[in-house]
Amino acid sequence: MTTYIDINCDMGESYGRWTLGHDEEVMPHITSANIACGFHGGDPHVMRRTVELAVEHGVAVGAHPGLPDLMGFGRRRMDVSPADLKDYHRYQIGALAAFAKACGTTVQHVKPHGIQYHMFEDDVELGRATAEQIVELDPELILMTMAMTKYDAAARTTRARLATEGFADRVYADDGQLVTRKLGKNALIADPARAADQAVRMVLEGKVRTITGKTIDVRIQTLCIHGDTEGAHRIVAAVREALVKAGAAVKPLRDWLPR
Repeated sequence: MTTYIDINCDMGESYGRWTLGHDEEVMPHITSANIACGFHGGDPHVMRRTVELAVEHGVAVGAHPGLPDLMGFGRRRMDVSPADLKDYHRYQIGALAAFAKACGTTVQHVKPHGIQYHMFEDDVELGRATAEQIVELDPELILMTMAMTKYDAAARTTRARLATEGFADRVYADDGQLVTRKLGKNALIADPARAADQAVRMVLEGKVRTITGKTIDVRIQTLCIHGDTEGAHRIVAAVREALVKAGAAVKPLRDWLPR
């Protein structure tokens, strides 16, 4: 039986005269792009160019909605209600949908940005609201959730179409969460070969090695590589090559994820 996997990356997070990430180098190697929509990064011109770049390379377009915190890059906690979060996401998804339509494509998925994943673990109602608004907006949209989390469990109480996510360039803790970025380089996997090995094991074996050396189970449909990691284009190229060599079919979620 064929093992399918999607490779996603956060893209389009530059704005104005500030540049972040390696979009042009990374885009040819991924299958789904999480495009910033202006709240934590990105601006209208960057959104347009990023959608065009994705279409050029046959990459599926996804919205990467953040909290309204451009100065903090969406990585600072905010006191928001479930209704607030629904509105923030819908506003950003709608903006990206317009750019996608103008380029002859549609929005495939939604992946919340930054601190929201941690907020969803602390308040499951926020995570559930994120999934609920996906269903309200378009049941065909795919919501990316992190595997082995309360967020994923809360989202599964709705009728949202979900894809569980794993990370090739981050270190895992024993509880299945990502090791905090406060640990600096110890939280990241910058070596392309090591990231590729982790990716292949997660996808083909459903296992990941944690920071303490423990092996835990993980089931994923999409694999993330961060575009702002130093050498991201080399990491994502190595990951994709290793997955293909191992026999996985690397394709956008829209091509194979069950409804």
